[in-house]
Amino acid sequence: MNKKVMTEYAQIIIGASLVALSYNLFLLPSRLAAGGISGISTILFELYSISPAMSQFFINLPIFIIGWMTFGKDFSWKTLVGTFWVPFMIYLTADFPYTVPNPILGAIYGGIILGVGLGTVYKGRGSTGGTAAIAQVVKKFTGLSSGYSQLIVDGVVVISSIIVFNLELTLFALMCIYITSKTIDIVQLRTSASKLIMIITENEEKIHSMISDRIDRGLTKVRTTGGHSNESKTMILCVADQQEAIKLKRVLQDEEPTSFVVFINASEVLGRGFTLDRYYGQKF
Repeated sequence: MNKKVMTEYAQIIIGASLVALSYNLFLLPSRLAAGGISGISTILFELYSISPAMSQFFINLPIFIIGWMTFGKDFSWKTLVGTFWVPFMIYLTADFPYTVPNPILGAIYGGIILGVGLGTVYKGRGSTGGTAAIAQVVKKFTGLSSGYSQLIVDGVVVISSIIVFNLELTLFALMCIYITSKTIDIVQLRTSASKLIMIITENEEKIHSMISDRIDRGLTKVRTTGGHSNESKTMILCVADQQEAIKLKRVLQDEEPTSFVVFINASEVLGRGFTLDRYYGQKF
């Protein structure tokens, strides 16, 4: 088993553990059926006092087959790990001494931890089973993000829970799954402090020197035409981290104040200088 596969399985185990903790610490004590099989198990526990770990395990088994038919062997083994690990951890942490019965806190913090857990599992290219697997199927065939796919699937379960719980708890549960869906996307995109800097200028060589000499970053030049002046200009694209962007901003304000500059948050940056060494064959 190579390092990448081992990392993915580690992500699935860590993420699934967070999912289980969010359930026992926040969702179950605050009686929030926040979608998915966990929501169904909360309803069953409320009505019949059935162990959430057992109900989740047995409900997940047929859904596991759906993931196996849709995503193939690799996804299925990873889903199998998540399917067993979540109820196992729910069972182990069932008597955790610290719980939060407040539905507001449960919705906020339970939603965040659940989203971090599911997002980490998805980064490992796996699933925790249940409606998380169904959400991945929805994502595959609709092109929606993982977060919004989870929101749609879980929303159906949450709305159904109004039969067992009151409207107030149902609304808190809806808030929880919204927070979860946004957190999933943040985790998967690995939102960073990097900035995409767009500079439109007539002094491209001067700007080029500033970027190369002051912050030591690469850049891309795009030939453009001003819409108002109809004059030829150059748009320079550069990606830099937070501190480099601040430094470049100050230099541009001091030495090239007439250039049009836009700073855009870059949610994730891949490639040399970020996920790879900045220089070929060299490490600093």
